[in-house]
Amino acid sequence: MANGTDQILRGFSVEPDPERAARELFESIGQPDASLCIFFCSTEYDIGEIGRALVREFGDTPVIGCTSSGEITPMGYSHGSLTGFSFPANDFTCASARIDDLSAFTIESGHRLTKDLIAELDDKQPKFRADDTFAFIMIDGMCRCEESVVSSIFSALGDIPLFGGSAGDNLNFDRTFVFHDGEFHTDSAVITLVRTANPFKVFKTQHFLSTGKKMVVTGADPASRTVSEINAEPAAKEYARLVGLGEERLSPMIFATYPVVVKVGGTEHVRAIQKVNEDGSLSFFCAIDEGIVLTVARGVDIMTNLEEVLGKVKQEIGQPQLILGCDCVLRSLELEQKQIKPEVGDLMSRFNAIGFNTYGEQFQAMHVNQTFTGVAIGAREE
Repeated sequence: MANGTDQILRGFSVEPDPERAARELFESIGQPDASLCIFFCSTEYDIGEIGRALVREFGDTPVIGCTSSGEITPMGYSHGSLTGFSFPANDFTCASARIDDLSAFTIESGHRLTKDLIAELDDKQPKFRADDTFAFIMIDGMCRCEESVVSSIFSALGDIPLFGGSAGDNLNFDRTFVFHDGEFHTDSAVITLVRTANPFKVFKTQHFLSTGKKMVVTGADPASRTVSEINAEPAAKEYARLVGLGEERLSPMIFATYPVVVKVGGTEHVRAIQKVNEDGSLSFFCAIDEGIVLTVARGVDIMTNLEEVLGKVKQEIGQPQLILGCDCVLRSLELEQKQIKPEVGDLMSRFNAIGFNTYGEQFQAMHVNQTFTGVAIGAREE
């Protein structure tokens, strides 16, 4: 199933069999002059089988991707599916590299890799204007080091905007994967530079505002992103009190409805809670430390917010050929809870979005939560 009328080909498959799913995706987005194909897949597939099937179908065409907690397809939101798109070489020049052993990542190694990747792209296609390139990163969503990785890469990119997402595994929080060089990898990230004459806009949006209810982190383990105490009280108990619920009701759906925000550089960023642990502590999707002041947030209408943001993007670059989008899995849960997921999926479809539900999003130098971030790519004027 695909929309093949654009230069950028988009497609997806809901076939549960990996062989048939890979073949259907290739039939949708395969093109002889593709410079890069990007896919997102459910962990309901056998990861090894679908990886091998994609290699067989796409052959020598460069293919990258990652696992998800839900997919954004040409038909809107999906689950248990495979979706992706391909860039034509005449309009898009791409260079990708993988970072392995994220647990041993250093700022210096991130700088070196990024500089080498820029040099590789310049060799393929010299810059023709200052704003002709964007960077996209996919990273193991269980690595717990997105902050240091994205900060290092962004600082070496110069004026190149960066966005991306953390791979998911359908809320199992077990193992997540990125795909590069014909195989799936854990403890890894894939960074891609794309150079194009087409107009594009890297953007992000969130739909939460601070309520003023403050939460001071008084006990935390930054390495595991775990908070044991809030306001000198057991973390889960105090969070539940502040949102007006019993501790026994805390769940991913509640965390999606009542996130917390932290102010950085005058801007509020969501710090989403992942789960309650048996000892009453809270695990977060983002870096957390003692002394941080968090504030309980309230949501505005998610559909209205997204319509406004995408409308402004369209005014700037015209109707997108593609929006490559990274949409937090907690937003997906909120859409399900409010029973508006089909309507928001239709909006995504109208703007030609392809993407995935993430365990966190990257935007410029920040690792954030409960946002929708991406790049919108328009048509090149002749």
